[in-house]
Amino acid sequence: MRNIGMTVSYDGTAYSGFQRQPDQDTVQGRIEAAIAKLTSDQITISASGRTDAGVHARGQVFNFHTTSAIPIERWVLAMNSRLPNDIVIQDAWEAPLDFHARYSAKVKTYRFTILAERNPDLFRRLYEFHHPRPLHIEAMRKGMSYLEGEHDFTSFTSPKSTKQSNVRTIFRSWMEVEDAGSDEAGRGRIHLFFKGNGFLYNMVRIMAGTLMWVGEGKLRPEDIPDIMEARHRDAAGPMTVAHGLLLWSVEYDGEERI
Repeated sequence: MRNIGMTVSYDGTAYSGFQRQPDQDTVQGRIEAAIAKLTSDQITISASGRTDAGVHARGQVFNFHTTSAIPIERWVLAMNSRLPNDIVIQDAWEAPLDFHARYSAKVKTYRFTILAERNPDLFRRLYEFHHPRPLHIEAMRKGMSYLEGEHDFTSFTSPKSTKQSNVRTIFRSWMEVEDAGSDEAGRGRIHLFFKGNGFLYNMVRIMAGTLMWVGEGKLRPEDIPDIMEARHRDAAGPMTVAHGLLLWSVEYDGEERI
């Protein structure tokens, strides 16, 4: 028995999320179908986490057990030739038998992208949230700092969350701003990064929506601690669109798999 680990990138636009669902086209379903074509076995993969419909991934990680003798160096090409163009295997490796893509993960990083320009970018519109008005970028940056550390993130998760505890740790949050062609203050392509030990259902999208309210002046950066203390979804800002979210990377024992 072998345990194969893989890193996959995908454009989530056409899929009903990562997780396999009956009568739905999903990323997991496509990957498992490709493995079945290669090995003739019906294998269920284990992923580092689930992404919702429309969410993308740069470095999703999954693993599966197989008795297939296919050399590890042949898996990437063999899988990619059997997958659609919007799902790409980036790496494959022999993992220890006890490795589990989800339970062995130590750190995950997500990125949410906002385009604060008058017009949307036609060619990147499926990967970012278009905000036609300028934003107070430095206020948003300050607001992000209040999210760092160990906190109860109940205010930043869906009431549908079934987790026993909503306490999570954000190790680091940061912003990167690209010039998108406008000289006006508050414009540009704004990337919000969140690196943590785990994320709740819709957590990043709600944090991003709350920070956008800060950028619009509807909230002050200093309001973030009070929002967390409320521990109620209604205290935070709106949930942003799925297509602006990207699973950036997953780390195992200090090593990023991408």
